[in-house]
Amino acid sequence: QVQLVESGGGSVQAGGSLRLSCAASGYTFSNNCMGWFRQAPGKEREGVAAIYFGDGRTYYADAVKGRFTISQDNAKNTLYLQMNSLKPEDTAMYYCAADDRLGRILSAITSYNYWGQGTQVTVSS
Repeated sequence: QVQLVESGGGSVQAGGSLRLSCAASGYTFSNNCMGWFRQAPGKEREGVAAIYFGDGRTYYADAVKGRFTISQDNAKNTLYLQMNSLKPEDTAMYYCAADDRLGRILSAITSYNYWGQGTQVTVSS
């Protein structure tokens, strides 16, 4: 059974940094894709970043390019999202997601079949 557990959220001031972690159990990184999504109050869930472990290919939403970095630690079976230069508009619940069926980089919410419970990120101005 696949389980994804996020951590690392919190409250920071604009310009600050946070690193989110997603510990995966029952899931194999190789040739699969994982991603980070976020959902602000009253808004739809949106893709933030994704990584395909087969070739290291990454995807970033335009809103976070140059500020966020997705990475993984295979030994710890953990996915990370390093978030720098945070803005108030980055405030949201952040979710980790994983797919083990399609074997390629994925940006669409509907492509992922496993989800974590989320971790809250709040950025104040």
